[in-house]
Order: sequence, then C-alpha cells, then structure tokens
Amino acid sequence: MLIHPWDAARDDAEWQQWLARHDFGQLAVNGLDGEPPCVQPLHFVYDPRRGEAVTHPARPNPLWPALEANPRVVLSVVDDYVFVPGPWQAAAEDRPEHGVPTSFYTAVQLRCTAHVVDDPAAKAELLNRQVGHFQPAGGSAPVTPGEAPYGRLLSGIRGLRLEVTDVRAKFKYGGKRPEQVRSRIADRLALRAGPGDSAARAHLARRA
Repeated sequence: MLIHPWDAARDDAEWQQWLARHDFGQLAVNGLDGEPPCVQPLHFVYDPRRGEAVTHPARPNPLWPALEANPRVVLSVVDDYVFVPGPWQAAAEDRPEHGVPTSFYTAVQLRCTAHVVDDPAAKAELLNRQVGHFQPAGGSAPVTPGEAPYGRLLSGIRGLRLEVTDVRAKFKYGGKRPEQVRSRIADRLALRAGPGDSAARAHLARRA
C-alpha cells in the first residue's frame, strides 16, 4: 500500500482509535505454491495491550493448509471511503472540469504472525474475549468446554491469535490539497450526504 507523507497516521493513537470502531476486515493468507492468496472476510477483536487480534474461522475453511505452510498474514481493514468527483478537487485557478477525481478512505493493514488455537480451554477464552467485545451488554452464556450451550460447538472452529509485527495505516483525505479545496470538498460532502460522506467529512476536518 502506497502511503504518502500527508496521508500517514500521525501517531499510533490515531489508527488504534479508528480500529477500535472497525472490527470487520479481510485476512489475507499466502497461497500454497502456484495458488493465489486466500482472502477470508471476518470479524475480529484487536487488543493493543497484547499486540494481537483474535478471531475464529470454521474448521472446514480452506485457508488452514496455506496458513500452516506460512503463518505470515495481513489483516486488512478499509472503511470511511467515498468517491470525490473531479470538479470538487479542481484548483482555484483551474476550470472545474479539469479537476482530477479520487477516492478518500482509511486503510489499516496489520502484518501478523498467525498462531492457531486448538486447545478447547484456550478457544473458549478467545471466544469469550470476542463476545465481550461484540456483546458488551451480555445476553449470551459464557463459552465453557464441555458445557451447554456452546461447549459442543468448539470442535467446529479453530481459533486464531494474530500477533501484530507491523502496521501500515493510511488516512487519505486530501492532505496535500490547499485549504480552499479541502473546504469545498467538505461542503460538497455535506450536501451530498451519501453513504460514508459524513465519516469522510469528519476525517477531512480533523486532519486539516
């Protein structure tokens, strides 16, 4: 992923706070020899204190042989994306139709070493961490090996601890554009009010 200086995260807190609110991504696993990469969409929980993300694909998932052959993976998360029409980006001295269209988005890529979790007690602990994140108000029984209602289901999944070894974070929101152009884009996003426009406008204002 290309990251220009004006699009880079300002510090770890910026991407960590964003990732805390975005917990669905794609896990990219190197394919076996001659095969393309395996890409699995999934929910996950990122824990900055432990420096890891956790998740639990199903046991029949075809990614396991490739993952066991090479545990180096990338967890990719992209959101708050919008299309920016060319006229919105035109410089003040240029004709609007000469503006260059682009995309605004946030992307965080966690480069990780994957650790497969098959021990029932360890899987239960991993699942309880995820349930605590996604259902903080409760409503589900704890996962306990051998006990109803979820213990018998543990054999159908394999846990994954993704040990984060590097992070690539990008906030692409017109960082190199003049203030006049950024202000125009913000106004147009407010008027359009389409999917993602409010979040993109907030990033544009925050990073001005």
